[in-house]
Amino acid sequence: MPRILTSHTSDSELTEHNAKMFGSPKERLDFYRREIQYETSILANRTDAYLAAQSFLVIAFASSMGNLNPEWGKMFTLVVPPFLALLGVLSSLNAWPGIRAAYDIIDHWYYKQSELLRSEPVMGMAYDESPLFCERESTHKGYRKALLFSVRTPWIFASFWVLLGFWGVFIQVA
Repeated sequence: MPRILTSHTSDSELTEHNAKMFGSPKERLDFYRREIQYETSILANRTDAYLAAQSFLVIAFASSMGNLNPEWGKMFTLVVPPFLALLGVLSSLNAWPGIRAAYDIIDHWYYKQSELLRSEPVMGMAYDESPLFCERESTHKGYRKALLFSVRTPWIFASFWVLLGFWGVFIQVA
């Protein structure tokens, strides 16, 4: 993989650059919080779109399994539901990278925020002695639990579709 070679930048140049870019730790914290909020809304939108698509696939699957046409219903229910299950698995596998990427970006910004709060302890002391952000709010454990639904959903639905696909074929053949 090609690398871009640059000259060594001193710590004083980096500090000066950061001061010009953000002005204060408060501005940096605000920037991190905006990025977290933006990426969280992207993750929520991706999860919503994915769940909407999955709900329509479930409805189509159930409808196709209920086909009672005496001429071609048996063949229809043997062919169409497994294809819908395959489409569900493929859409789950296709949704996973986007959801995971948003999660990784959120993880990055939370890490930057926690490092800022750790390096600038007075940042949390706004108007009184209680911190603006307590340790529970800025740890990895707290926000990761909140994002687990979005991260787990594609794998849960992929498993669900595999089971439904096999079940749909099994009840038609048996």
